[in-house]
Amino acid sequence: MANQLVQDLIEAGIHFGQRASGWNPKMQPYIYGKRNGIHIIDIKETVKGLLLAKRFIAKTVADGKDVCFVGTKRQAKSVLEARVPDVKMHYVTERWLGGTLTNFRTIRTRLKRLEELEGIDAGADGFTKYSKKMESQLKREKRKISRNLEGIRHMEKLPGVLVVLDVRKEHTALKEARKLGIPTICLIDTDGDPDAADIAIPGNDDSMRSIDVVIRELCLAISEGRQNRDMTRNAEAASGESAGDAGQPRRSRRAQFRAADAEGESAEGSTPASPSRPEASKV
Repeated sequence: MANQLVQDLIEAGIHFGQRASGWNPKMQPYIYGKRNGIHIIDIKETVKGLLLAKRFIAKTVADGKDVCFVGTKRQAKSVLEARVPDVKMHYVTERWLGGTLTNFRTIRTRLKRLEELEGIDAGADGFTKYSKKMESQLKREKRKISRNLEGIRHMEKLPGVLVVLDVRKEHTALKEARKLGIPTICLIDTDGDPDAADIAIPGNDDSMRSIDVVIRELCLAISEGRQNRDMTRNAEAASGESAGDAGQPRRSRRAQFRAADAEGESAEGSTPASPSRPEASKV
């Protein structure tokens, strides 16, 4: 499997970095060499970072937390929109709105507004019951909210980890995640800053194919985490039921006691009254 992964990564061109003239010296540990003025990324470091990221994501999802992917560059948009919904996670492919994480309550308010607008649009008359001007404003508002927040409309709480595909472009998202203590996993090219990520995956972030391989692997880790989460829940439910069965004798004894007491009382009530003593006056 690891050999197949390495082959996929190489065929996707993930080892091609940026021009050497624009590199970030902090990326030195991840660079294998230089060819024709372009840095070559050490594929071993890429695999190492990717496997570490997969383990972390699988554990995070198994613990009941969600993952949010951020990739607003053109090469990442189609990949995220194709793969992430299949694993029922969240993504941002349009402009990152400042406060998406740090002002999450406002974001949820905007999503409720989107649901309200969709409800109006789905009604019998739709937006046509309003004036032309108002109809145009409502349609524009609906398109804008849907375009910016469609990928996170089902995100009910802050994510457990943020996956970022370009640390230079998505620096606002990274700052918000760091402020809230949300771990970050980043695909970092040779011109990026690895200190911006908690887990760095050195690789070409301009290639759609390399992005696709990385996202594919991370989505597989999410599926694995979901399976572990379901197994844990099933095991807890089963242990709860067995605990209930195990506790049944204790409850049963109490129930038996109450039942015996009730039976005794009913027996006393049903037993014919003993003949009363003759009254003294009749003796």
